[in-house]
Amino acid sequence: MQALIEPTVVALGYEFVGIEYLSQGKHSILRVYIDSDDGITLDDCSKLSHQISGLLDVEDVIQGHFNLEVSSPGLDRPLFTLEHFQRFIGSEIKINLSMPVENRRKLTGRLCSVDEKEIVLNVDNADIRLHFDNIEKANLVPDI
Repeated sequence: MQALIEPTVVALGYEFVGIEYLSQGKHSILRVYIDSDDGITLDDCSKLSHQISGLLDVEDVIQGHFNLEVSSPGLDRPLFTLEHFQRFIGSEIKINLSMPVENRRKLTGRLCSVDEKEIVLNVDNADIRLHFDNIEKANLVPDI
């Protein structure tokens, strides 16, 4: 789905941050995150929503009913790619893991380093190595 949507987002001058599909029966949600150097306005989201909706109608890649949401990444920005993780080295992040590490599936800590296959997260003054493939979801912790 990313390969279908990302070119449209980029062609309209926005950064494609990522995509989430939450399957919830009749209330499924396709959430597309976009960004730009000037920030994201409601008009930006509306414009992209219209374009993506038309594209999805033509391509018919999602069966059944779903709601499309186009959003800025917000203060608790989701991290989808290794490049996102590299961009936020030094930041505090919250991670949900597919498989437990040290008997934990949820971790919050400072992102220390990133390579092609794993990240190092400092949690409670201890460095923990996490394979990128084991990360189910990751978000920045807002620094307010």
